[in-house]
Amino acid sequence: MTLFKKFKHLFDPIDLTKGSITKDLILFLIPTVLSLIFQQIYSLTDAIIAGQYLSETEIAGLNDAVPLVNMALNFTWGCTSGFSVIVSNKIGAKNPDDARKSFWLQAWLSLVVTVILTISIICCINPLLKFIGVVPSTEGSEMNNVYIAAATYVFVISLGIIAQVSYNWIISTLRALGDSFTPFLFLVFSTLINIGLDFAFIVGCHLGVAGAALATILSELLAAIGSCIYTFLRYKSLRYRKGDFKVSWNFVKQHLRLGLPLGFQYAILQIGIIIMQAAIVKYDYVDSTGADFVLNTPAQLGYSVANKLDGLLMSPLSALGTSMLSYIGQNYGAHDEDRIKKGYRDSLIIGLCAWIFVMTVGLLMTINGAYQYVFLADDKVTATTLRYGNAYLYIACPCLGILMVLFVTRNTLQGLNKPLFPFLAGIGELFARSLICLYAPALINGGAIDSTASIESFYFVCAADPLAWLVASCILLIPMVSLLVKSHKKNKQLISLSNNEKK
Repeated sequence: MTLFKKFKHLFDPIDLTKGSITKDLILFLIPTVLSLIFQQIYSLTDAIIAGQYLSETEIAGLNDAVPLVNMALNFTWGCTSGFSVIVSNKIGAKNPDDARKSFWLQAWLSLVVTVILTISIICCINPLLKFIGVVPSTEGSEMNNVYIAAATYVFVISLGIIAQVSYNWIISTLRALGDSFTPFLFLVFSTLINIGLDFAFIVGCHLGVAGAALATILSELLAAIGSCIYTFLRYKSLRYRKGDFKVSWNFVKQHLRLGLPLGFQYAILQIGIIIMQAAIVKYDYVDSTGADFVLNTPAQLGYSVANKLDGLLMSPLSALGTSMLSYIGQNYGAHDEDRIKKGYRDSLIIGLCAWIFVMTVGLLMTINGAYQYVFLADDKVTATTLRYGNAYLYIACPCLGILMVLFVTRNTLQGLNKPLFPFLAGIGELFARSLICLYAPALINGGAIDSTASIESFYFVCAADPLAWLVASCILLIPMVSLLVKSHKKNKQLISLSNNEKK
């Protein structure tokens, strides 16, 4: 086989309903892992370039705005991922016509979601920023500069939500078809474009946080357009045919039943993260009144860069969950219960190995604060930013194994067309994270939180993530264990029946 043919073979979709389970999962997983790593790099590019060329208040504003923006973007990601389960089911059931109808229905549903979200976010910028403690203040103050940067970033990104939704829609479909390599290549392309545009807009044109937002939007839009062109050229079965929009209301409800709960779940999770961000912001208050920030906002800087490293470490675990969505979806459509059970077991073994690796890397990166020098200019790294950043990583990294179980189990249930418990797990995660962030810090500190608060109280804020993951995992394991037990009993009955027939 020539080198060109080997490369071309990488674009072939994988039939996840047959063959070696572990081999297929790993083959499908590798491009997905690389995609999510590059997706993190895509996000981190803004942070690295911003950390080198923007002021401390602009960086703080950007970091405060990202969770708010991600709330909307995560909702769209959840919706498109949920919708794509139908395509996986139809591919597993060898029904290309319904797969194509699902594809085009998803396009319209995604457009509706985009319009609603764009209008909602733009109208709610000030209330959202106020929720995390960032408000207009005296002109020229640290607080006011942070507010201007955050509001600008949220506004510009909101105008380009259509680019992110379009890209999510097309790559979710490609993965549902068993093609995880193509999304990886387009993400690499998008990342490289984003790096170039970041330098052009931030360094060359001095557009500040607005430049970072514009670079993100344009690079995502180009990736979405390229992905769509490729998909229509490569997969002729997805090209529109007359009558594709003539679907039953039950077909529409089936998509909404899977897409909306997952979208709300992802958004709800982000609300918890926003509440956590609000708790972090208080550690930069000059005093308990919250009238202004201390110089350089070290808590927000330290936590934000630690969180970015943690996001990068999560990529293999998140990719495993994403792979399971397609794997389970196809095998559910093929009605192969035994393959579903074995796939869930094998994914946990793969996930365990991935967790040990990423935990080790994360803890090693805390030595001398190496990770902070990647994301921040040297003069912005201080003993205080290191103290806050390392505190988060010391707690989060060892607990990423819990997150792995959460990712795998949640996407397995979603692929089995059981969205209720994943949604309930999101609610549980929100409540756990919120209760800890709202009450534990002040209780441990013995008073209101500001820049003089104890580091012990900050540790409890950091623990909100692992404890929230644990609560969500416990909720998800209830139906998962029940399904596995039922499957085991069914197999024993079939074996017993087969033995009796032989006798």
